[in-house]
Amino acid sequence: MPSEIAREGCPLPVHGLGETILLAHGEGGRLLRRLLAERVLPALGLDGAAAPDAAHLPLSSTRLAFTTDSFVVSPLFFPGGDIGRLAVFGTGNDLLVSGARPRWISLALIIEEGLELALLERVLASVAASAEVLGVRVVTGDIKVVPRGAADRLFINTAGIGEVLEDPPPGPAALEIGDEILVSGPIAQHGVAVMAAREELGLSPAPRSECASLGAAVDALRAAGIPVRAMRDATRGGVAAVLHEWAAACGHALSIVERRVPLADEIRGACELLGLDPLHVANEGTMVVAVESGAGDAALKALRSVAVSSGAASIGHVVPRQVSPVLVARGLGRPCPLDEPLGAPLPRIC
Repeated sequence: MPSEIAREGCPLPVHGLGETILLAHGEGGRLLRRLLAERVLPALGLDGAAAPDAAHLPLSSTRLAFTTDSFVVSPLFFPGGDIGRLAVFGTGNDLLVSGARPRWISLALIIEEGLELALLERVLASVAASAEVLGVRVVTGDIKVVPRGAADRLFINTAGIGEVLEDPPPGPAALEIGDEILVSGPIAQHGVAVMAAREELGLSPAPRSECASLGAAVDALRAAGIPVRAMRDATRGGVAAVLHEWAAACGHALSIVERRVPLADEIRGACELLGLDPLHVANEGTMVVAVESGAGDAALKALRSVAVSSGAASIGHVVPRQVSPVLVARGLGRPCPLDEPLGAPLPRIC
């Protein structure tokens, strides 16, 4: 059945694989409901009764964690991921590293007039598959269609709710001198992959995003009884941003050794070619973990036992406050200040 789409209230029949979304900005009537009923809800395994104005969620004595995020990545599809996968795992990872089990997410779509319905269906299929992997339900959402030029094809906003588990990490304010700093795998893959795809750099091999759920890595640390001080997914601003946030929270300095930081050869080459510091480049399936002094080896063993964090490495320690809050030893040299990320060297990466 062809989908009737409207511009300025005038119905237009759109047929075949090339059909596009031509809903007018602010359209709230029958045609938008039809898009929701025929395309969006079935793709997510839901029916009309599952999409009220507000989802009713069971609440017990369990503490809840709540997060929200928006995703405006360009291009929508890139090696290793897409905007749908990014939205689900990005939201889920924020809950996981805070010590919560993701349970529910919302999904709001801001669609540019003219977006191909086939592309929207691909994104929704990715959302559904990623939600199944993460173990969450999409329980509510929204759709808005904006005029051509008001958005770049598709933006997604999510909110996530999770159950806080027993003894969540106390957070970066609890960091003490001597605590060990780890990363769960090679860094800078997501940011470089997105940029290479957007600018059509033709790098070989093509960089791939590590966009994935951190659930297995977090579970491995918990199952092994690792005394985790803090965890943080190193998204915008990369590892450097996380270290600066933690240094500000605890009042100590964080010192890392550059050669210990895992980095794929193709990512190192791309960063050297483009003049980027990998420590400043975004990740979407890699986290920074701080553990108590002496727990580093056990933490690495736990992380390396699961695929998502098999490349985990110990990169540094918490040290007494220095002139700079974050230090990095590059090459064979002495530690020097690691600047906090400024601006957006790689815009539109999440």
